[in-house]
Order: sequence, then structure tokens, then C-alpha cells
Amino acid sequence: MARVIVLGAGMVGRAMALDLARRHDVVCCDRSEQALAQMNTEAAAQGIPRPPQTLELDAGDSAAVPAAVSGFDLAVTAVPGFLGYATLRAVIEAGVNVADISFFPEDALALDSLAKAKGVCAVVDVGVAPGLDNLIFGAHDREWNVSYFECLVGGLPTHPRWPWRYKAPFSPVDVVEEYLRPARLMEGGRVVVKPALSEPEFVEIPDVGSLEAFNTDGLRSLLTTMSHVPDMREKTLRWPGHRELALALRESGFLSEEPIEARDAEGNLVRIIPREATSRMLFREWELERGEAEFTAMRVTVRGSDKRSGEPREAVWHLLDRGDAATATSSMARTTGYTCTAAADLLLSDFFTTPGVHPPERLGAVPGALDRVLAHLEQRAVCIQRS
Repeated sequence: MARVIVLGAGMVGRAMALDLARRHDVVCCDRSEQALAQMNTEAAAQGIPRPPQTLELDAGDSAAVPAAVSGFDLAVTAVPGFLGYATLRAVIEAGVNVADISFFPEDALALDSLAKAKGVCAVVDVGVAPGLDNLIFGAHDREWNVSYFECLVGGLPTHPRWPWRYKAPFSPVDVVEEYLRPARLMEGGRVVVKPALSEPEFVEIPDVGSLEAFNTDGLRSLLTTMSHVPDMREKTLRWPGHRELALALRESGFLSEEPIEARDAEGNLVRIIPREATSRMLFREWELERGEAEFTAMRVTVRGSDKRSGEPREAVWHLLDRGDAATATSSMARTTGYTCTAAADLLLSDFFTTPGVHPPERLGAVPGALDRVLAHLEQRAVCIQRS
């Protein structure tokens, strides 16, 4: 039985801690007493014999993180994106192997030299997307000369409500960042940059209906590790109508970080940052209610030719997962969290321990890795099918 520490007790962090606690000795950390208490409630409801221990910890405290993770066999990081890079660095500096799902804007590969010097194996971006799609990509790239990769993905409420037709299955702060960060794509063998929310198109998803797809910056490490693939793109899926509202917010300055003057309740002029005020209001609007029906949909398309025979190849992978009502675990927590716990088990079993920072496509290129991850997901009723 290994000792694992999970940093972050949000919706996904709790799901991972509870899953890992079924076979490991787990400590889960968060600065929120409420989040930790919620995890204890969920552990009791699920009848977990050895529930995770809890520890109040602010991941923003750079000195506290190394001390907290020291002595553990593995750290799993599930903090908000703005804390992700610094937290990952702190864990690596502590010399602890790590599986990370924090969606941060910085380049995780910049920590590769540090990880190698510390003898740390860090698997990053190992959620559903980025994550599971990268694992699939890496497995195909091992056997094919890949020429095209596309991932369409989104987590959505089953019953969309006006006006937003959306609920955030992970941090609303990270969703806003996704709508602001320019999208990098690979077209004709070169990296091109396009605005987030650009190039909308309607996509039919079986058992769901028509969704709207638009550009977001989801390729991340693939632009470096798969630079030999001439055409790659990632798009986010939303119910039709949501994109137009998000675009209006952005273009009207509601997501700007430039301070503006406004009056407080007493009539005094104060300076506020529109993005922070908007994010607070959106958090209320986008908060996924406990037990609310939702789903995660993903379609991954890979095309190329067989490296041995030269024959053309195409694979289309379909994922449609709905939340588990019995355990009140959302589909995004299941698909993201259980992909990460699969990677965690690969690290803990010494299946993959190479020092350095490894995006999921590198793990997927290891023979047998994708099969083990898919089996792990299937055991938890998260099924992805290939056509």
C-alpha cells in the first residue's frame, strides 16, 4: 500500500482521493474546510473502509507544499490553473513523483531539467482532454505516420438552462481562461494562432444532438512533442448559443484585466478589475448543483498510414460519460479524475518511472500503457469506443 497525497479537494480532487483511497493510504489537502468536510461525507456515503485523511493546506504557500508532500510515494495535483505551475515545481523540488491535472498556462516541459535532476517522474495534463486524447494519440503515433489529429471535447449540463446553457464541471476561473487564451493549432506543418472561440461549427454527437465546437488552446504539449504531425486541432464543445454570449462578454470588456472605476455601496469611487467581478458572478451562474444531470462528450480522430505497410489508417474514438448519481460523482470528475488515477497507478506500480516531465502522449507511446488506462476506466464504467 503506497502513501499518496492529493493536493486539492475540489470536485475532481475529491473523486481522485476517494478512488485512490480504495487501495492506498491517502491524505487530501485543501485550504477549504468545506471541501474537506464534503469529501468526508462522500467517503462515508460510499463506504470506503480507509477514507482519506484530511489536511488544511494553502497550495499558494510555496513553502508549505514541499513540507506537506515530503515522504509520500506520489503526489497528485488538482489545484486551480493559476496555482498549477508553482505547485508542480514545489512538488518536483521536494523529490516526489507526481501526476498532475492542473490546467495552467505555463509550459510544464520547462521543468523537465529540474525533474531529471531531482530524479522525479512527473506526468502532467493527465485528465480527459488534455490527457486521455493525448494517450490515444501517443499510442497511434507509435505505429502510424500520423498526418491528422482532432479532439472535440466538452462537459455540459444534460438540461441546458437559459441564458448560459452551461454549467462548469470544473473551476469557472479556468473556463474563463480557456475563453481568453489564444488557441494554437498546427496547420500545414506550422503553428498558427487564432482567437479562442473562433471558427465555430456544429457537430452531431450520438445520443446528445447538435453541439457547437470552437477553437481553444488545448493542444498544449502536442505542439512540441508531435511537431512532426502536420495538422492538429482541438475544439471545445458547448450547447448552441453559449459561445455567442461568452464572445460578447469578452469583446465588451467584461473579461478585461484593466481596472475601471465604479461606485461601492456607499457611493465611493473604487477601482475594480472587470474579469474578477465577472468571474464571481459567473461562478454563481455556472456552479454545477449537487446531483445535477451532466455529461462529458469527446470525439478523437486520428489519421495516417501504417509505418510497416504504408496502408492508410483512421481511428475515431467516442466517449460519452454521464455522472454517477449513486455516488454524486460528476462525469468530468470521473473522466478527468480516473484517467489521472490510472496514471498514478502506473507510476506506483513502477510501470513508468522515467525521470523528467512527461505529457500523456509520451506515456501513451509506451506499449501497453493505453490498454491499462482503458481497463482502469472500464472498471469504473467510463467507456470509450473506437470505430
